[in-house]
Amino acid sequence: MSTKDKTLNINGEISIHTENIFPIIKKWLYSDHEIFLRELVSNGFDAITKLRHIVSQGNETTASEEKIEISIDKEKKTITISDTGLGLDAEEVEKYITQIAFSSAEEFVSKFKDDTSKNHIIGHFGLGFYSAFIVSEKVEIRSKSYKKEASSILWSCDGSTSYSIVEGDRESVGTDIILHINEESKEFLEEVRITSLVQKYVNFLPVTIIVNGKKTNDNSPLWIQSPSEVKEDDYKEFYKKVFPFQPDPLFWIHLNVDYPFHLQGILYFPKVVHELDANKGNIKLFCKQVFVSDNAHDIVPEFLTLLQGAIDCPEIPLNVSRSTLQNDPYVQKISKHIIKKVGDKLNELYANNKEHYTKIWPDISPFIKYGMMQNDAFYKRVKGSVLFESSTGDMTTVSDYLERNKEKTNKKVLYCTNKESQATYIDMCKQEGLEVIYLQGVIDVHFVQFLESRDSETTYSSVDSEVSDTLLDNSKTSTVVDSDNKTSDDRLKEIFKSSLNNEGLGIDTKSFKSDTISAMVVESEQSKRMKSMSHFMKGTSLPGIEDATLIINSNNTLIKDVQRLHDAGNNDALVTSLCEHVYDLARMSKEPLTGEAMQNFVRRSNELMAALSQQKVNS
Repeated sequence: MSTKDKTLNINGEISIHTENIFPIIKKWLYSDHEIFLRELVSNGFDAITKLRHIVSQGNETTASEEKIEISIDKEKKTITISDTGLGLDAEEVEKYITQIAFSSAEEFVSKFKDDTSKNHIIGHFGLGFYSAFIVSEKVEIRSKSYKKEASSILWSCDGSTSYSIVEGDRESVGTDIILHINEESKEFLEEVRITSLVQKYVNFLPVTIIVNGKKTNDNSPLWIQSPSEVKEDDYKEFYKKVFPFQPDPLFWIHLNVDYPFHLQGILYFPKVVHELDANKGNIKLFCKQVFVSDNAHDIVPEFLTLLQGAIDCPEIPLNVSRSTLQNDPYVQKISKHIIKKVGDKLNELYANNKEHYTKIWPDISPFIKYGMMQNDAFYKRVKGSVLFESSTGDMTTVSDYLERNKEKTNKKVLYCTNKESQATYIDMCKQEGLEVIYLQGVIDVHFVQFLESRDSETTYSSVDSEVSDTLLDNSKTSTVVDSDNKTSDDRLKEIFKSSLNNEGLGIDTKSFKSDTISAMVVESEQSKRMKSMSHFMKGTSLPGIEDATLIINSNNTLIKDVQRLHDAGNNDALVTSLCEHVYDLARMSKEPLTGEAMQNFVRRSNELMAALSQQKVNS
């Protein structure tokens, strides 16, 4: 049928069950009509690859230069996609083009008619070629097979089920797909549009792609090279090429796996502006260097979706659906491998390049902490490489902190959530040689609880949730001084309780080693964490201090003066003002006063300074 001594003139029908195929393709895939270029160029590359294999087997044929050419003729309204592959003869055209490979079109239509995944049916049952009809009112195939006895053929179809095959005029081995573009798709007759699609979908195919005489693609993606052969500048240059106008990435991971699955790619950790800025994430998914999707969220674990880069998975078909990805054991293996590689990279940086690791830690820490809470395997892998800023001025791990402070804190980690507002507490700790770590991120309140749940022997206590014994002067004890058998500490409690008149506020007295602080407000660790979580959820400060205790420093000069003024009598108003002032100062050591509380503090400050000035004048 396809020999040279026979004149080709075949007319036929494209399968008896396919009357509805073209309307289905055009209707269902209209929103993804640009996909036609990916399918047709991929088919051309497959043909080139097959011919290369045939030649390598020693068959009596030769291969010409491997390339795919795309020519646009705006006047004729055609796009021609030409390849130098193995070509087709008439029998092969009838077998692979005109007989769509499924037994029941009715079953096919029934199965996919309500499918909202537009891209899902392309590639099923040999329909990749028929994506050409999304943008074409007529499609022609001009082809010459590598087989020496084969004639050149010209296949033509106008979008109905009728087609014709006649003798063609192509002289060299290969195939031309000629698309006669319909009115709705005239945008594809613009060279810049086709060039952009080449660079989006097939930019990294290992074959030269030419658009209107100009080489358009980069046919050597960095990820196919051995990691040992790639230099740091090469990684950065590739990153800028794929993600232009971005600052240099913080670090990257080169994936190159042959067993138990095939996987190649490069993942970059981008510079982030905000600790919850995960919108930067963009991992491009490829299949044999052909672009599939720029949404790899079902392959990459959620906590790493800010990563950028490319993953090439040969076992994932071009037209995979999201539901298939989510349930694919192969995809789950890839996800686990990526988690392992990220963890290994972090540990490697921590061990071998600690200066760089410390520098980038503020950018990556929120995502690493979130990942540890989300994925147990990731937690176990990286728990020894998690850093915290310390009051010593250095970065530290929890294990190193505990080792340095084991004699003073006994498996307890002292932390603060705001080193500015809690500066007084931190300074007190420093004076007594107590180290404090800073947990100031949005995620840290949750992270502390997570760490405690994983290590029951280590506890975390905020510097303003308790008064450490190390800060107290236990040599000073209160003695009985009045007829009611009350100690001076008992009397101080009564003075402040009466003056403040705050039933919700607990009052206690202790003798601090330092006499510079008059009092401090502490909350239970549980109450503090609940408030912190509520604050971050609502995004606003909570009024007042609830479930708090005012700890009065009986070793402070101002506190001693308050007691003397009270004992002298006739100073009730002044004593009340001083008690209120001591309380406000303690509150301000935790967080700024606002509204009426701040107004009262300013007013009272002026009154106390006026009273002090008057006392100096009188004396």
